[in-house]
Amino acid sequence: MKKEMPKESIAERTRVYIDAHPSIKDCISKDLINYSSLARLIMKDLSIANEEAVMIACRRYAVKLGRQDHEKEILRVLRNSRLELKTKIAIITAKNDWTVLHRLESVLKKLFNDKSIMQVIQGTHAITVIADEKLKNEVVNAVGQENVLKIRMDLVEISVRSPERIAETSGVFAFLANNLADGGINVLESVSVFTDTIFIVSEDDMMQAYSILSKCIESAEKMQVED
Repeated sequence: MKKEMPKESIAERTRVYIDAHPSIKDCISKDLINYSSLARLIMKDLSIANEEAVMIACRRYAVKLGRQDHEKEILRVLRNSRLELKTKIAIITAKNDWTVLHRLESVLKKLFNDKSIMQVIQGTHAITVIADEKLKNEVVNAVGQENVLKIRMDLVEISVRSPERIAETSGVFAFLANNLADGGINVLESVSVFTDTIFIVSEDDMMQAYSILSKCIESAEKMQVED
């Protein structure tokens, strides 16, 4: 006889709902939420009839979120961060194959000697190469045209260079990415390398994306946050 899976409790469903809505979660963590309105919204979206149970679940989760709010730590990092912008960036997406990685080795050695920069990201199904547009043909020739899946040009790389304490501070990447998303910016690729948080966007989004990230840093500099 097949066992039935236990139903999620109202508390668990409420927590899952809040976790799936970052804007609500952020307001809860800062005690900026009307719990009655939130409970009614959750009841409507999840078809729950017990308002009191939802309200209790929201308030209990708020206590936990209040302890986990890392915004002050994030602001301490960002107020000492700086932006760097590079134009004429290309993204070459290739098949995830060991031969592709092997062929890229010669290009990487040359770039290391020339003190140039190229990011190589290996995913489950593809290898992404982020490089200066002038290296596009060299990368394509190295990996082989038959292994190239997609090439994107006219991109911009915006790097947020932070102090080393970013390595021990959770939430910095999410904070910046959420601000870009709220501003309608489509981040094509992103990577975090030690103290650098890198976002690749189209040239059309360059000014808006740079402005958003600048405001994040400027706001952090104005906040009264002790070290």
